[in-house]
Amino acid sequence: MLIDLTRTISEDLPRVSLEPFKTTARDGWNTSIYHLYSHCGTHMDAPWHFDCGETFIDEAPLETCLGTADIVRLPDTSPREVLTVAHLGPLAETFTPGNHLLLNTNWSRQFGETLYEKELPRIGPDLAHWCVENRVKILGVEPPSVADVTNAEELIRIHRILLSGGVTIVEGLINLDIIPGDRCFFAALPLKIHRGDGCPCRAFASTTPLGTTLNPGAER
Repeated sequence: MLIDLTRTISEDLPRVSLEPFKTTARDGWNTSIYHLYSHCGTHMDAPWHFDCGETFIDEAPLETCLGTADIVRLPDTSPREVLTVAHLGPLAETFTPGNHLLLNTNWSRQFGETLYEKELPRIGPDLAHWCVENRVKILGVEPPSVADVTNAEELIRIHRILLSGGVTIVEGLINLDIIPGDRCFFAALPLKIHRGDGCPCRAFASTTPLGTTLNPGAER
């Protein structure tokens, strides 16, 4: 089963404009011009976003963008709560280096509310360092940021710990709560934008091996 984890890009998102350019009535076909904030909706951060080396979104290795993910369920997460290593429970000791880590806080349900961005739960320094030490490939979260967007010092610090340490960040995920179990195949595929600091991405999960999902008749 494939589960879409991506928020639809629309003008409901900040700093997004979708303009018709040609129409079938006037021109014979439909095209549009999209103006998108590089970190709108479900998106991936490149190290260049916080000046953590000259690695841009178009240089994101494909092998980084997909793989096995462990899911931590934190449905009772409070606004502005700082997430620590303790929130990982037993996974803090059993995590397989090189896996992705997805934090299911149900914060995506707050989309459209003021607190969605201003009071988001965030990654604490100890958890950020743990992700680096345990070689988390992608850290995926539901809020639009891993850190307090109203606190520049915290915002810079947490992003730099993760991005400088080789942890790719994907923010703005949805539907983590409907993934069954605590492990899945996860992928987040950004557009290949030259020297991009980040980019909206298409994120999804699969509960079965991907080849089997795409071709149900394939032999197992």
